[in-house]
Amino acid sequence: MDRRTFFGGATAAAGAALGGCATGAGSAGTASARAAGARTPFDVAGATIPIVGSDEVFPVRRIYCIGRNYAAHSREMGSDPSREPPFFFQKPTDAIQHVPAGTVADHPYPSLTKNYHYEAELVAALGKGGRNIPVDRALELVYGYTLGLDMTRRDLQRAMGDEKKPWEIGKSFDRSAPIGAIHRVAQTGHFTQGAIWLKVNGQTRQDANLNQMIWSVAEQISKLSEANELFPGDIIYSGTPENVGPVVRGDVIEMHIDRLPNLSVRIV
Repeated sequence: MDRRTFFGGATAAAGAALGGCATGAGSAGTASARAAGARTPFDVAGATIPIVGSDEVFPVRRIYCIGRNYAAHSREMGSDPSREPPFFFQKPTDAIQHVPAGTVADHPYPSLTKNYHYEAELVAALGKGGRNIPVDRALELVYGYTLGLDMTRRDLQRAMGDEKKPWEIGKSFDRSAPIGAIHRVAQTGHFTQGAIWLKVNGQTRQDANLNQMIWSVAEQISKLSEANELFPGDIIYSGTPENVGPVVRGDVIEMHIDRLPNLSVRIV
C-alpha cells in the first residue's frame, strides 16, 4: 500500500479540537492538585526554549520525532519510503540543549557509544492542541519554528533494533536534542521548502531541500493527533535528509535552514 493512503480519512475527522489550551486527564489532575495546595517532595525543572524577539520562553511538554521522512535517508537506513506509514518516537525534555545563535556550544559526547551521529532537522513548536486534526487545519497549531539536531547513538540504536527491542537508548538521552530559539510563525511564515544542510568541520555532509520531506509538517501533526492528543508545548522534529554520519570529540557541527540562524556545536 502506498504510504500516503494512510491519510485517506484525515480531513474527515470529526473530533478535531483546536484550542490554545487543550486539556486532558493528566493536565486536569495536575491543576486540581495545585488548586488543593498539594506539595511535592522536590522540584522538577521544566525545559524551556527562548522565543526570538520576546522576553518569554517556550515551555516544552513533549518532544516528538518522525523517523525516515526523506526518501534518500529512508533508503540509506534500509527502508522503502514508498510503502511505510509515518512512525514517531519521543525524546525526554531533558534532551533539550538550547544553542544561542552566533555561538558554538559545547556538546558532550555521550557514554556507551562508539558511533555518534548527527541528524539535521526542522522543528515545529505547537501553541495549540487537539485530537484528530485535519491536514488542512494542522498548521493552525504551529506557534513557531526552529532548527535542531537529533543526535543518535547509532550503534546502540542498531543493536537494539537487531534484537527487536525498543531503541530509546540510541535516541532518548541527555542533551540529545540541541536546538535553536523559537521563531514565531508571524516572523517566518511556514516552512514548506528551502535549503537544509549540515557541515562537519566545514565539510558539507547533508544537503537537501525541505520540499523533499515525504510527510509535510501539516501531515505529521495530523497523523500524530490520531495517536495522541497534542498540547501546547509539544515540539516535532520533522526528519533528517540523507548522509547522516559519525562525529568525534573536537568536531564542529554547523547546520542551516533557510530563514533561520545557523546552529553550531562542538563535540567535547
